[in-house]
Parts: sequence; structure tokens; C-alpha cells
Amino acid sequence: MIPFLARRLLQSLFVMLAVAALAFALFRFVGDPVSQMTGVETAPEDMARLRVELGLTDPVPVQFARFVADLATLDFGYSYRTRQPVGEMIAQRIPATLELGLVALLISLVVGVPGGVYAALKPRSPATQALLIGTLIGVSVPTFVIGILLIFLFGVQLGWLPTFGRGGTVDIGGWRTSLLTIDGWRALILPAVTLGLYQLTLTLRLVRAEMMEVMRTDHIRFAMARGLPLRSIHYRHALGNTLVPVVTIVALQFGGVIAFSIVTESVFQWPGLGLLFLESIRFVDIPVMAVYLVLIGFVFVAINLLVDLLYAAIDPRIRVTGAA
Repeated sequence: MIPFLARRLLQSLFVMLAVAALAFALFRFVGDPVSQMTGVETAPEDMARLRVELGLTDPVPVQFARFVADLATLDFGYSYRTRQPVGEMIAQRIPATLELGLVALLISLVVGVPGGVYAALKPRSPATQALLIGTLIGVSVPTFVIGILLIFLFGVQLGWLPTFGRGGTVDIGGWRTSLLTIDGWRALILPAVTLGLYQLTLTLRLVRAEMMEVMRTDHIRFAMARGLPLRSIHYRHALGNTLVPVVTIVALQFGGVIAFSIVTESVFQWPGLGLLFLESIRFVDIPVMAVYLVLIGFVFVAINLLVDLLYAAIDPRIRVTGAA
């Protein structure tokens, strides 16, 4: 296991270097940050001096080396727009995005896994047909349209839930959470459902397909021939083998929820990383945009590494192969 971990960590290091290079190169051509930071009355010599202070006149290799060194030491620099440390800005927004992503993922799992198992075991029932039709709608309709429809129905017409913001929050050791207040949960419901609906449809269809395939394997037929209880066959033998690919998709879905929450956060004005990224694009705040992209890359790399370790815990065949 140790050599495997060492190889994976080395691969992850190269991936992060590639992400850092992409972030550095991509945001060098989105606009002139100095023009956004200054007004029309600023003298050209003052603008030139500001470019020198920001290091924008240094050779490109020097700028990239400084960028990577700062990332390695967790020194993310300062925002061009607010002059605040980027690390502090990210830390202030992370709780909102993580809580939204975790609740959305929980919704997709709580509904998607049992729904997929039911649809696999009772493929011809009316409830299964309704579930499949619902998943087609969930996959086909864009996220922002779902969010707007939920706002119109539950926020405008019925007035049950708030349509923007995070609601009441509580500060616990520097972590500002909305999960401990009623207003926070009321504000969280609509964006979490909007973000989790697409993930739910993927989870349900994946579990259904994998479960139906496992139910046709020889060891399941042998278990039925031995007279084992159907409950044990379905939920111990079949579902256990189904979870290996499901874990991969669900883990990557969490990374996708964090990365692609931009639309949902924009629709609901949820004060998370996605909304911060959109604001940074508007004001050509290059440090914030670059750090955001590197952070998302790190999330995917860490999740992939965790998935590889979970394989051995879920599937005994992988443990046996690793030991051999």
C-alpha cells in the first residue's frame, strides 16, 4: 500500500503543477487588472508603477515560479479589487459552498440510492416508470431553470422559503455555519435541491444499471439457488458489489458539486466560492480566479486519491489483488 500511495501522491503533484500552469496562463489574457483598479484620472506613470509593484512586468517564467512558490507556502497573495488576502476571502466563502455541496450530495444519495435499488428490483412497476421519467426531466432541464422555477413556486407564489442569501448563521471556532439555525436551513433548502437534483438523477440511474447487471451474475443466481433470503441477496451481496462504481461517481460528483455550484450560487445569491469567482471575473481579479481554479483542481485530486483507498475497503477482491 505504501508504494501505491507514493506513486499516487507523485502523480497528484504533477497534476497540480499542470493545473497551476493552466491557471497562470489562462488568466493572463482576461484583461488588464490595473485598468480595473484605477480610474480614468490616474496618470500613466502611476499605472506603470502599479504594474511594477504587482510584478506584472517581470518575465513570464519568473511570475510563474513566484506563483507556484506562493501556492506551495499557502501564500495566495492579495486581491486586486479589495486588497484583502485571497486566503482570507477563500476561507470566508468555503463554509457556505461546502455546506451547500454536502447537503446537495446527501439529498442525491438519500433519494438516488434507494430509488435506484427499487427501480432495479421492480423494473416494470408504475413507480419505477415515474422515477425514470423524473430522472429524464432532471437531466434535461438546465440547473438555472430549475432554480428559477423553484424560486417562483416556493418563494414568490407560496412564500414558504427565502429566495436569496444564506439566512441566519452561527460562528463556531471561525466556521460560520447556517446548519444550526432555522433561517439557515430555510435558506439552504432551495439551492440544495436545485444543485442536488442533477446529481440525484445520475446516482439513481447508475445504481439501477449496476444493480440490474449484478443481479444477472452467477454468484447471485447461486445464492438464490441455495435458498438465501432475498433481502440478504439484494442488500448484502448485490448492493455491496454495486457500490464500487457508485463510490467513484458519487465522489467525483462531490467535486463537481463544488466546482459547478457557480450557477446555483449566482441564481440564489449564495455567498460561496462560485459567487466569489463570478465577481472576480467581472473585476478581472486574477489572483482570486487563479487560486479558485487551483483549489478546485486540488479537490478533484484529493477525491480521486480517496476513492482509490476506498476501493480496497469496499471490494475484498481489490484487497486480495493488492496483497498478491
